[in-house]
Amino acid sequence: MGTTSETKPKRYISVGLLAHVDSGKTTLSEGILYLTGQIRKPGRVDHGDAFLDNYALERQRGITIFSKQAVFRLGDSQVTLLDTPGHVDFSAEMERTLQVLDYAVLVVSGANGVQGHTRTLWNLLARYRIPTFIFVNKMDQPGTDKALILKELKKKLDASCVDMEDPEDIATGDERALEEYLEAGEVSIDTISRMIADRQIFPCYFGAALKLQGVQELLDGIGKYVGDNVSANYDQADNRLQNSGDAQQFGARVYKISRDPQGNRLTHMKITSGELKVKSLLKGGQVSEPWEEKADQIRIYSGEKFETVQQAKAGMICAVTGLKHTFPGEGLGIEAGKQAVTPMLEPVLNYQVYFPDQVDAHTMLGYMRQIEEEDPMLRVIWNEELGEIHVQLMGEVQTEILKSLVSERFGVDVTFGTGNIVYKETIKNVVEGVGHYEPLRHYAEVHLILEPGLPGSGLEFATECSTDDLDLNWQRLILTHLLEREHRGVLLGAAITDMKITLVAGRAHLKHTEGGDFRQSTYRAVRQGLMQAESVLLEPYYEFRLEVPSEMIGRALTDVQRMYGEFAPPETDGDQSVLTGSAPVACMRDYQKEVVSYTRGRGRLTLVFQGYAPCHNTEEILENAERMKENISNHKGGVFRILLPGYKRYYLAYEPLERRGWTAVTIVSADLFSGFSDSYVVKMMGNLVVVMLVFGAYFSCCLKATARGKRNWNTWLFPMR
Repeated sequence: MGTTSETKPKRYISVGLLAHVDSGKTTLSEGILYLTGQIRKPGRVDHGDAFLDNYALERQRGITIFSKQAVFRLGDSQVTLLDTPGHVDFSAEMERTLQVLDYAVLVVSGANGVQGHTRTLWNLLARYRIPTFIFVNKMDQPGTDKALILKELKKKLDASCVDMEDPEDIATGDERALEEYLEAGEVSIDTISRMIADRQIFPCYFGAALKLQGVQELLDGIGKYVGDNVSANYDQADNRLQNSGDAQQFGARVYKISRDPQGNRLTHMKITSGELKVKSLLKGGQVSEPWEEKADQIRIYSGEKFETVQQAKAGMICAVTGLKHTFPGEGLGIEAGKQAVTPMLEPVLNYQVYFPDQVDAHTMLGYMRQIEEEDPMLRVIWNEELGEIHVQLMGEVQTEILKSLVSERFGVDVTFGTGNIVYKETIKNVVEGVGHYEPLRHYAEVHLILEPGLPGSGLEFATECSTDDLDLNWQRLILTHLLEREHRGVLLGAAITDMKITLVAGRAHLKHTEGGDFRQSTYRAVRQGLMQAESVLLEPYYEFRLEVPSEMIGRALTDVQRMYGEFAPPETDGDQSVLTGSAPVACMRDYQKEVVSYTRGRGRLTLVFQGYAPCHNTEEILENAERMKENISNHKGGVFRILLPGYKRYYLAYEPLERRGWTAVTIVSADLFSGFSDSYVVKMMGNLVVVMLVFGAYFSCCLKATARGKRNWNTWLFPMR
């Protein structure tokens, strides 16, 4: 990086900035970069000239959408500053950044205090065990009180949030520190550094980033207390290499995939051990699909600009070109095989993607897959049978960003259907699933124990199978097959979760067993076990914080009860009442508009994804799904996809009706959970299709239709008798 041996950094540190939206996080990053000499003038979000918000949509909307990095020197350390999104719809972008942080700065608005998303961020920082500094921003606004805010931080976040100007407050976090304070009247820097690194205390600084108040104090604190405790110290890593005599002890963790303006694929990673050199050969992938590629170029980004380097040392965060098969969360080198922390945040809404007729569906799928690997919260689902593309997202703001990305990058204008709930399934009881696969000259047998797990635990895989029964290589292959796909439940076909699957037995033939045989038997064992188990349908829940005028708290309580929510007793804050609790996403997703309406703009609703819990209306959901399936399967004439005005695609199931040229049809929604199904009769009149509702309302329109699986939307497929 152009540094001499005398000036090269002693250590490399990664520090992340996190905050609830509108807390002033980006303004703080501008102040930090200005005071460290990286920019000549602090930018402003409202002026659209922030250094790290360089994407056009970020500047238009005034929010951070993608995590960005900037590099600066702080004493003898080189710091990589990672600015993360604050809006809840882009929380996954923030969460994946946590896995490469040494320290974090949580920004809290002094005017608003600890908000709903702030607590989610705090829980995530605890989950990833990241030492955290707290910067209370906007202390220049009227009504802010340092003592009251510190009290709130201690109550709502952690009692170990301490004022760094109060040594007594610091000393209470540790017995050794207390002894030091009682003996010397102060706590040593080394002791404070250790306490911060061990998350025994959380230093709090107060200021106003827009006016550069308190920013230098925060920087001084990071420079003083972030020392040799940093795990990614390249001197320590070099020593480990020398002592082990293993020149291959390189390790890295991939946390992000992006593309530069020229379309080059960038793999963003943190070097955790050893060093990475240009043209180094990297390996990765699953056992069944390994890959081996060279690192063509190593880039150190700072905003939009980057510097190419010949090597990256332990602790550095870099972007590497030439890697085509990497994915976020993947470990490289000695990190390979180490499972990354399962993300806590998940998409909760499902949207169908509508695109112009002239764009082939498979081409569009390729576009969406490319964006999927860059956005961890975007999950693309291809329904081959129906020829549809669905995406799972966090909310409507994310759909707007996705529209812009697709239009900007590929020149295609897409729209989205109404978002539907992403359900999941789990089981109540312990069962054994057995899978056999024995066609001609093949044989494989797998026995799996399926057990319910704790809420939010995801899927856990293990083996208790003896090598006397099944060779270790076959066992590893079975575990790989369990991991390589998303397994579906038997109630709704939703993904399974909160379950432990253990391999307990298996058989293979010495001559007639191949790797693919165990793939089939593994899938069958999972399915057979799920068929025997008592399944539970899960739905996503929001944790909410509702602030309304005190005279309207009765209405709020009634609404939450109607939405099957649970809540704590309301608290009074001046003339406002605050209600906190949880409720199903399906019930509360559109409640914000109601709050604004009945409070005349004086109410405020904050929603944060809480997790999955048993569905409040399982029977209704299953009945709707079954009815939609029957509507399609009961029509002898077939099922066609049609395009109605406004780019809304539905399914038309028809059967001939010999009555004056009319054909009886049923138009069924593409989504099985929406409950939309109506009966119509249609008649061709030249180029016009007349549609009559059975209930008596009449309208007419031109319908373009195509048979399922075909792409010619100009083919008229209404069979007339």
